[in-house]
Amino acid sequence: MSRIHTLTMPKWGLSMTEGRVDVWLKEEGQAIDKGDEVLDVETDKISSSVEAPFSGVLRRQIARQDETLAVGALLGIVVEGEASETEIDAVVEQFQAMFVPADAAEQDGGPRPQKVELDGRLIRFFERGEGGEPLLLVHGFGGDLNNWLFNHEALAAGRRVIALDLPGHGESSKQLQRGDLDELSGVLLALLDHLQIPVVHLVGHSMGGAISLNTARLAPQRVRSLTLIGSAGLGEHINDEYLQGFVEAASRNALKPSLVQLFSNAQMVNRQMLEDMLKYKRLEGVDAALRLLVAKLFPDGRQTQDLRGVVQEGRQPVLLIWGSDDAIIPAVHGEGLTARIEILPGQAHMVQMEAAEQVNRLILDFVQQH
Repeated sequence: MSRIHTLTMPKWGLSMTEGRVDVWLKEEGQAIDKGDEVLDVETDKISSSVEAPFSGVLRRQIARQDETLAVGALLGIVVEGEASETEIDAVVEQFQAMFVPADAAEQDGGPRPQKVELDGRLIRFFERGEGGEPLLLVHGFGGDLNNWLFNHEALAAGRRVIALDLPGHGESSKQLQRGDLDELSGVLLALLDHLQIPVVHLVGHSMGGAISLNTARLAPQRVRSLTLIGSAGLGEHINDEYLQGFVEAASRNALKPSLVQLFSNAQMVNRQMLEDMLKYKRLEGVDAALRLLVAKLFPDGRQTQDLRGVVQEGRQPVLLIWGSDDAIIPAVHGEGLTARIEILPGQAHMVQMEAAEQVNRLILDFVQQH
């Protein structure tokens, strides 16, 4: 039985409307497996690879190098089994005749971020999917809900998944009162109350991992499981040079050396990422919020919060995901813990972005078991 698959321009994040084809990584006539990287695409936010959602043979490269195409546009044709050129021509012709790029009006009809006032401050969040016990994604220091742009949609297949901007980050209010983990955990619990979610799977990255652990400590009955990615809160060491460099940087040239430490592929740190981060850092209240967090959570370049006991108590199942080459928080912090531990070779701190498919598979497998 033959199947003709259309490979299309993915949508990475809320604001992506188009992508530019950088280079094809597979040739016409080459066999590909599900999950293989087929071509590289660049957007105004990030450069990344398009992974094949199916196996087969790449029969047509429709999109050309340096061509800019709308989200959902046809990139190529992959065939499982046999198909004639005429059959492929018919599929391409039908696709192109039916394809209409999503305009602004149609995008307005899709899911959009929302803001809610919780305890006197606005918190931005974004949700998609429905059913199952919900999953809440908690970003790290200096991040926002877009840190999950390669994960949110995949995780929301058959499950409600929410991501938020923590106070001091993204488009949430910038003021922090104490800047400690209890304050940040309180925001998570207030959002869950607002959304009428009694029990949740928490997925936390870096500082978001420590917040998730602390939330499980404060309200164990609210947390079904913990997935901790490059997590803080499990050891003393943290890259103080990164923290200080990030907080102090006021130009692209000053900021780039810090951001490069987050990724195994330095090309992820493009001009647009640097511009977006500087724009965020210049917002009123951000500098004070970041400095307060560093002072409270990472004084003198060390982590003050030891939350290993939350894992060892065993009240929730715990999955630890780490890049072997994490330059911010070392993977050795997971040693000796009663948890499922997955170390991804060659990956760095932003492993959920750079090894998204692998991380998504691990998370989905884990939460489905619990």
